[in-house]
Amino acid sequence: MNFLNIKTDNEIEKIASLASDIWHEYWPKILSPEQIDYMIAKFQSFKAIKKQIEDEKYIYTILEENNKQIGYFGLCPKEEYLFLSKLYIKKEYRGQGKGKKAFEEITKIAKKYNKLSIRLTVNKYNSNTIKSYKKWGFTITNDVITDIGNNFVMDDYIMEYKL
Repeated sequence: MNFLNIKTDNEIEKIASLASDIWHEYWPKILSPEQIDYMIAKFQSFKAIKKQIEDEKYIYTILEENNKQIGYFGLCPKEEYLFLSKLYIKKEYRGQGKGKKAFEEITKIAKKYNKLSIRLTVNKYNSNTIKSYKKWGFTITNDVITDIGNNFVMDDYIMEYKL
């Protein structure tokens, strides 16, 4: 599996397209179609991703295998930890260790930035993903409900992996 760090507008478009495909496939079991569309526009559109990269210093990476885009992750270095904002794998590649390989790459990035831990938020009803994070060594440290506008909230656990 290859990791392509994105920088150009064309690469940002690829991430936004990948995000839309994955989100519309994965999230209907947990979120309403209206909330999915709202969250894609707010957090995963070309405009949102470009702003995250330019203003918040996000690092986005496309996961490739056999010249196919199979997923992506988004990271944001904070003062003491690396925030794992997004890690998504296309349906046909899940359950094959691709997420674990991506996480291994994420830990290398965290170490490169001299971070003490990796933190993330995960939807409380996303049980398979929570199970994977726990298997990788993450622990639940808190929970949070975040108002994201338009009468939607994110009901999440905060999880942490100590380096």
